Amino acid sequence: MLVDSHCHLDYPDFAPEVPEVLARAAAAGVSHLVTISTRVQRFDQILAIAERYEQVSCSVGTHPHEAAHELDVTTADLVRLSAHPKVVAIGEVGLDYHYDKSPREAQAHGFHTHIAAARETGLPLVIHAREADDDVAEILERESAKGAFPFLLHCFTAGPDLARRAVALGGYVSFSGVITFKKSEALRAIAAELPAERLLVETDAPFLAPMPHRGKRNEPAFVRQTATVLADTRGVSLEAMAAQTTENFYRLFSKAQRT
Repeated sequence: MLVDSHCHLDYPDFAPEVPEVLARAAAAGVSHLVTISTRVQRFDQILAIAERYEQVSCSVGTHPHEAAHELDVTTADLVRLSAHPKVVAIGEVGLDYHYDKSPREAQAHGFHTHIAAARETGLPLVIHAREADDDVAEILERESAKGAFPFLLHCFTAGPDLARRAVALGGYVSFSGVITFKKSEALRAIAAELPAERLLVETDAPFLAPMPHRGKRNEPAFVRQTATVLADTRGVSLEAMAAQTTENFYRLFSKAQRT
């Protein structure tokens, strides 16, 4: 069975048809999903989905795009909200220097706040890193020196240096449908070299649909195509890759109940 370590079931694309989306995922062999928080202000909507469906867990956190709007979110807030049994991760948080929708100072503030929550709770930190490789790596290294915390580089599209430095700290790396794109040779080369026990797959649905669905709305069922390409890249079977990434998922997201 496969798991989708990162999707967004609360987006308007999915809201009216979550049962159908989950049914298609199950038919594709996807047994568990984590739906990701991007705004603490909307956490109740995320949690409601996770509470309704056994195979869905969730995170709590503020996306870097929203960092300027949630500067008042504290580590204590995140710790309190994450006590719910369905919350298995902190984030999505990190640095996005491509869009810079929030000032970089606000993004960094949120990043440190969420790191502290991950360290205190032991829940994995889901990290968004776009065109900010050096700063993300430096923050992770500096903060890890103060006390280790589990983390995942989600939807990985960065360079090999960030991947190497993250894995050296005990982090995990998750690949989305981007790895299936024709021009993603460099990304596939990184995926081929990483330790098998540090790999995850995701959809980031409704975004970044893998080939042959590129350009369409993504959904958790399509994580099978991403896992297939990752398996081919590493020279293993889909069954072996599914088993490996599922085991990795439950090791990292240790609070998630196997379904």
